[in-house]
Amino acid sequence: MAATASNSGNSGGKRNQNDKDVPPPLPEPLAVPVADSHTHLDMQDGSVEDALAKAASVGVTTVIQVGCDVAGSTWAAETAAAHESVWAAVALHPNEAPRIVLGDPDGWSRQGAREPGGDAALDAALERIDALAALPHVRGVGETGLDFFRTGPEGMAAQERSFRRHIDIAKRHGKALVIHDREAHDDVLRVLREEGAPGTVVFHCYSGDAEMAKVCAEAGYYMSFAGNVTFKNAQHLRDALAVAPLDRILVETDAPFLTPMPYRGRPNAPYLIPVTLRAMAGYRGIAEDALATAVAENTARAFGY
Repeated sequence: MAATASNSGNSGGKRNQNDKDVPPPLPEPLAVPVADSHTHLDMQDGSVEDALAKAASVGVTTVIQVGCDVAGSTWAAETAAAHESVWAAVALHPNEAPRIVLGDPDGWSRQGAREPGGDAALDAALERIDALAALPHVRGVGETGLDFFRTGPEGMAAQERSFRRHIDIAKRHGKALVIHDREAHDDVLRVLREEGAPGTVVFHCYSGDAEMAKVCAEAGYYMSFAGNVTFKNAQHLRDALAVAPLDRILVETDAPFLTPMPYRGRPNAPYLIPVTLRAMAGYRGIAEDALATAVAENTARAFGY
């Protein structure tokens, strides 16, 4: 995840539509309602009610609110219970596990500086996630997985231990496993093979290439594409989208991150799903409504609502 940037260089405090902190305009509504399969409403400006209303006004009628730590997962479950159009996924983000075990002296996470807690602290946090996963409004266990972007060997070990526990939690509760995979494709697939994957696996913000997409398709995994599929340097994602089975494709924002072109760098939100979906339909060479219909059915099937 990368925080959105702000622009404070305008004189007199005035803002224009080129400012990085100005939300993009509402897109044209979709004719076929769809779901945002992965968002972080707790990291976005404004109220949950406003975010859901804006999304619904353009045809995004369901959102999956995803937790990244115990506090965020608790909030996700509570928010899903309070709003008919919200379902929750709960987990410790791959980068959260090393912070719990090894500490977070720089306070990089939203919880501030933390002392090392060791394996006992990780076990305690996972017990909380396990309890949340049993709730009826929680339909996914995630985002979990592996993120080797800036993680050393000790952190990798903590991540893998946490990932294996999340797989077990998802299987025991019959919930979808929502995977965060950054620079760890082979290891994520290895752990899934070794542990035995749950009945439903969703690769959130799919980041592999076409060959990995074929592996995921053969295993029956869902691949959720975010706004970065529109980025100039993301041809590998477009290639993966081209070979992914239509019944295994989801769309997401990962908001407030990964805002699609032409709004890259500005705040993302569920109401921008139509921008990404229309681009995806163009890459696939199929009608917008056909892709929206497939995505809506796939998301409902994956998360069991």
